[in-house]
Amino acid sequence: MKLASIKYLTGEGFKSVWANRLMSLASTGVLVACMVIIGLAILIAENVNMAVGNLEKQNVVMAYMKDYTWALYDEDKPENTSSEETTEQADKNGIKESDYIIHNEKEAKALCDEIAKLPNVAEVTYVSGEEGLENTKNILPDGQEEYFTFLEEEYGNPLSGAAKVTMTDMALFNETVEQIKKIEGVSSIQSQGDLADTLNALKKGIGVAGIFIISILVIISLVIVSNTIRVTMYNRKLEISIMKAVGATDAFVRIPFVVEGMLIGIISALISEGLLYFCYRVATETIISTLGTTDIVKYSEMALPLLLVFLAIGILAGVIGSVIMIGKYLKKEGSEFAAI
Repeated sequence: MKLASIKYLTGEGFKSVWANRLMSLASTGVLVACMVIIGLAILIAENVNMAVGNLEKQNVVMAYMKDYTWALYDEDKPENTSSEETTEQADKNGIKESDYIIHNEKEAKALCDEIAKLPNVAEVTYVSGEEGLENTKNILPDGQEEYFTFLEEEYGNPLSGAAKVTMTDMALFNETVEQIKKIEGVSSIQSQGDLADTLNALKKGIGVAGIFIISILVIISLVIVSNTIRVTMYNRKLEISIMKAVGATDAFVRIPFVVEGMLIGIISALISEGLLYFCYRVATETIISTLGTTDIVKYSEMALPLLLVFLAIGILAGVIGSVIMIGKYLKKEGSEFAAI
């Protein structure tokens, strides 16, 4: 096809948008509404994912160690049934070094390093028994920390050292917990498995809902553009019949309608980007002033991806809608055009 023909057909597509400006305006309005809703769905999903990610970081596992405190206080520890003679002496509490595995901080940190090698572990921090006791006191209501005074004075700290484990993928939470339990030197695990399951269900639900909403709105956009092309097509029925009568190919007839659909889609995408920015800015300013939180996805981080999504939806809806509609029309009415 010659360059002059392409220019002519492209110009005809632009003229069609203006000639049917009321229908084009209606189609643009509906497309903008669909795109803004899609954009909001994407932004909401991103903000929820950020919130879930923050919760995942806080949902840590405490892997307590088989140290001296464990040997002293844990009633469920296995008894040493070895029949071998030993000259090892027990201390005043009846505890021998062979009764526990973690004897010092070096061995405790070595255990943390071993846990850190597991594939789904993001970070491991060693928490001594003293730190654990202080952390427990800090989260108690004012005045209640004195309840722990008798432990320090008479019985000592009842908390064992622990490895504070943060995971990478919460979907593998239970599997990783089982792997940690199998490591020698770990006595017990304190975790929030129910919260992990809730977070995974929340993420899956948001993903499914987002795909469903976007799919429905894309279909609506396709139908709207198709109807606009249908109106233009019937308005130019005589012109199309003449073009077919003089031997114009189907591709030659289609191009102006494809250009018209693409143009409507591109205009809708640009308007949607600006409108969504305004709506999101107002919403985030309200949330920040009301809740005082700044853990919100910045629009600047999503502006380009959203624009590309809008352009893809607009162009694809325009191209597919116009090609399908004019294709059906030419197939049904082509013989009548040729007979005129």
